[in-house]
Amino acid sequence: MTNKEWARVKIKIQRKYNHLTDEQLNYTEGQEDTLINNLMGLVNRNREYVVFTLKKALVNIDNNRL
Repeated sequence: MTNKEWARVKIKIQRKYNHLTDEQLNYTEGQEDTLINNLMGLVNRNREYVVFTLKKALVNIDNNRL
């Protein structure tokens, strides 16, 4: 995922989980596993759910819904 894509996805994640801050959702391009593991802890969900949510956000990148 590129940093540009992440900027769009992060907005969707923050809308769904409004308690998450920009600092908590820090992402470096190429570090998807770190991002997934971080999100798993932040939203208290398993890896499959987090990956599904990220893929869903990427498929509909121009849509504001998650």
